[in-house]
Amino acid sequence: MTILRPCFAFLVPWLLVVFRAEAAELTIERIFAAPDLSGPTLRAAQISPDGRRVTYLQGKADNKDQLDLWEYDLASRRTRLLVDSRELLVTENELSEEEKQRRERQRISSLSGIVEYLFAPDGRALLFPLGGDLYYYDLGAKGRSAVRRLTSTAAFETDPRISPRGRYVSFIRDRNLWVLDLATDQERALTTDAGGVIQNGMAEFIAQEEMDRDTGYWWSPDERRIAFTRTDESVVPEVQRFEITADDVEIYTQRYPTAGTRNVLIDLKVIDLKTGAVTAIDLGAERDIYLARVDWFPDGRRLAVQRQSRDQRRLDLLAADAATGAARVLVSETSTTWVDLHDELTFLRRSPQFIWASSRSGYRHLYLYDLEGQLIRPLTAGDWMVTGDGSGAGLLGVDERRGRIYFMANEASPLERHLYVTSLDTRTPEQVQRISEEAGWHSVQLSGDSRFFLESFSTPDRPPRLQLRRSDGGLLATLIDNSVDAAHPYRPYLDHHVPTEFGMLTAADGQTLYYQMLKPPGFDAARKYPVVVDVYGGPGSQRVRRAWGGYPRSNEGFFRQYLAQQGYIVFTLDNRGSGFRGVKFESALHLRMGQVEVADQVKGVEYLRTLPFVDGRRVGVFGWSYGGYMALMCLMTAPDYFQAGVAGAPVTDWRLYDTHYTERYLGDPKANAASYDASGVLSHAGNLRAPLLVMHGMADDNVLFTNSTKLFKELQDLGKPFDVMTYPGSKHGLLRHADTGAHAYAMITRYFAQNL
Repeated sequence: MTILRPCFAFLVPWLLVVFRAEAAELTIERIFAAPDLSGPTLRAAQISPDGRRVTYLQGKADNKDQLDLWEYDLASRRTRLLVDSRELLVTENELSEEEKQRRERQRISSLSGIVEYLFAPDGRALLFPLGGDLYYYDLGAKGRSAVRRLTSTAAFETDPRISPRGRYVSFIRDRNLWVLDLATDQERALTTDAGGVIQNGMAEFIAQEEMDRDTGYWWSPDERRIAFTRTDESVVPEVQRFEITADDVEIYTQRYPTAGTRNVLIDLKVIDLKTGAVTAIDLGAERDIYLARVDWFPDGRRLAVQRQSRDQRRLDLLAADAATGAARVLVSETSTTWVDLHDELTFLRRSPQFIWASSRSGYRHLYLYDLEGQLIRPLTAGDWMVTGDGSGAGLLGVDERRGRIYFMANEASPLERHLYVTSLDTRTPEQVQRISEEAGWHSVQLSGDSRFFLESFSTPDRPPRLQLRRSDGGLLATLIDNSVDAAHPYRPYLDHHVPTEFGMLTAADGQTLYYQMLKPPGFDAARKYPVVVDVYGGPGSQRVRRAWGGYPRSNEGFFRQYLAQQGYIVFTLDNRGSGFRGVKFESALHLRMGQVEVADQVKGVEYLRTLPFVDGRRVGVFGWSYGGYMALMCLMTAPDYFQAGVAGAPVTDWRLYDTHYTERYLGDPKANAASYDASGVLSHAGNLRAPLLVMHGMADDNVLFTNSTKLFKELQDLGKPFDVMTYPGSKHGLLRHADTGAHAYAMITRYFAQNL
């Protein structure tokens, strides 16, 4: 492949600050400070629909978590600040409770300023929320006249959209669906019956937290109709959730569907904007279902609805008439374990066909169908998956004129992501063409006309680089080189940076397990080092990656570096049950959570014990969320292998966790009580004999604090010593916040120093 030389490279203004290049030791405080150690990494980068600019969000020089809106103009090759969030809004209002929960679900709770934005269909304007109101930015205007405030109310406007032809802005206010006519500034409530247990156009808790669906309404392509959900939470059991802050206690009555209990009652309706007529879509006689996805057929007359059964072993793609509500099944996917949800449904524009993803072969691949649901041909095949970078779909776009589809996959290696292309007419689906060349982690956004793409690329030793490339991979421009030169924020710490080593082990059933290892700076093979096993291990996750840092939008990679620089071997292994490895690998934990995962982590420790530089008597384990659960299960079911542990925000009793997640893996708690008992931490608490620190936010609305208090009582009754660190007012994502995250990491470090 021919690589063209860069046309240009631009520097983000704060990067022009010169940093001293002398070697420095990484500190926890510096991990959370500004500027970002990863350099000018851009958030939410988008190619405009007209292909004229790249827009992105970027933190301030003095506050990396307060985001402003920027653009790079492709014609002039210039960068400019579009909206300064601090200038536009001097004081950011207190978020509404619903917006707090929405941001927590989207893992952006630590951010402020402009946290999301959308393009108008013609690419000439942008819409963004700020401080609870909506703003419209005219890219053709100059100065303050470019920004137009659309709403100014005491209520919080959320989930804003620009209609497909640019006439309206839609949003949710007070749990109802509204539209605003951009020509007249007139607002209109399309629904008025929301309140209490009723919500219109909003994604329910389960949809946001577990189904990757953060909206509850969808515009038709012709702008005539909007499909929307109406949810009734009255049947969902109420839990009393105590949000304990430093000087107060607030009691929230939360509708939280724990495993085996009722979910929301959900209806899908279509409203005609001109007449106001509402049509109910027939979702079937069974009410206890999940509404997974909703899309429109290109003609705007039919809806494509994905309906998942309560046991998640069946996923139906329905075609529903928007005028009558009548629906029929186009495609059904079934499994003896569960059917994963995806975002790979794409309708073609020039032919009556659509692309659909399925794991029927054992790996997620793409298939071409006609509009009647008849399979035409598979488009990809092999012992690998079509999958995104962890933050989006794998299918990026279709170039119908040239008969090509572009997609992301892990065909080259499970540890990498690459861009591929294949033909819509392929007769050899196992033969695909790789476009990205460099070994590592590629994240790609394709332009609407498939002529070029925006690529972020990183490795464990190289921060993300941002480039524009032609669809054949040829380089057009380097937007951010991000080399760790003398001016880079990470340069003072580069001398102590340790490389990431990768390897493979074999699980009990013969499947391959991948691990990564960091060794302390100045590593001496003649010494004996303690080990920290950094674990997550849960479904849909991947920690072992040839990528910079850790999981997107987290500081875990820097914390691993920090631990290594404190003298630890840091070891991470993706056990069976974790994500992006195919049905057999991922479903290994079905009805036995916490068993195969721990067995694989033990396999990792057994390997470590064979290394002459590892002290097998000093192995600690740390994890958060599912990783916290794993840390507890490792300590309690494999006590001979782990000598200390830290469990953050752990699930301790799966009967306390939500329906969609828990039942997918353990089924109905009434029918599978033995599986719930064996998979729960409390059943094994008597085996604890190593030092344990439990950490939890006292306002966690995801993994409820009750999980930890039940564990505290069980361990107390058993006479087991343990340590606790709670965080008043903090929710599940407290590690992302500068105040609580820095304290938590310091606490973890001290605990391992004392006990390893």
